[in-house]
Amino acid sequence: MTAVTTTTAVPAARAGELPEVRRRRRLSPGRRLPAARLAGPLLVLVLWAAASAAGTLDTSAVPAPWTVLRTAAHLWTDGTLSTDVLTSLKRAAYGFAIGLTAGVLLALAAGLSRTGEALIDGTVQLNRAIPTLGLIPLFILWLGIGETFKIAIIAIVVYVPVYLNTHAALAGIDSRYVELAEVQGLSRLAFVRQVVIPGALPGFFVGLRLGVTGSWLGLVVLEQINATSGLGYLMFQAQNYGQTDVILVGLLIYGVFGLVSDSAVRLVERRVLSWRRTLSS
Repeated sequence: MTAVTTTTAVPAARAGELPEVRRRRRLSPGRRLPAARLAGPLLVLVLWAAASAAGTLDTSAVPAPWTVLRTAAHLWTDGTLSTDVLTSLKRAAYGFAIGLTAGVLLALAAGLSRTGEALIDGTVQLNRAIPTLGLIPLFILWLGIGETFKIAIIAIVVYVPVYLNTHAALAGIDSRYVELAEVQGLSRLAFVRQVVIPGALPGFFVGLRLGVTGSWLGLVVLEQINATSGLGYLMFQAQNYGQTDVILVGLLIYGVFGLVSDSAVRLVERRVLSWRRTLSS
């Protein structure tokens, strides 16, 4: 008898074909879409325009987008809107600069020293628990009814989130990095530059974004108190005369300022923290 040897052959891939590879399931959000953050506001604008054109919205309560644009163009032409915008930008810039500086310095003092933390952190937490707008009557008595108290309130609104997030980032720095810096014999200045600042930057930018938004939110209220110019004053006067289109002009400008400033901070954050590999990047 002739022995017959049977072999089990693995089916070979045909010529020009690649072997089948099991696709891995992607868990990341995917590639960043260009101008993705504008999709939401544009959708709201489209729905607003469609509802206005269909007559669903009461034009006396919510004017159509084209009515608001005509009002904005008229206010800008006669010089009212440009003056109010510049005044609001100046107030927000002064208060933001003071609050940002105070928040960073206090966070560094509290995060790098136990003595500084004992003296500063509890006071800031107490300040955070007190409604900032509730301090307005007291600040008017201390600083008067002019511009100073408005800038001071904006500075407080800004410095609290900047301090909290920067201090939390400092406290969250891995202690092994500190031990490594001590082994390497780094000076205090080199330690701050090479370990503290890179470790605190992510939290700092979160606080910076909250502070930018807070400066605009505080400005809306403050410009309705003994002010003669500014977007808040413009909206307050429009309320007295029932001009909802003017109120919407002010709200839209505040919204645009907030979106643009937040986007600018995010852009700087991506550039500065380009060394990180995160879901957002």
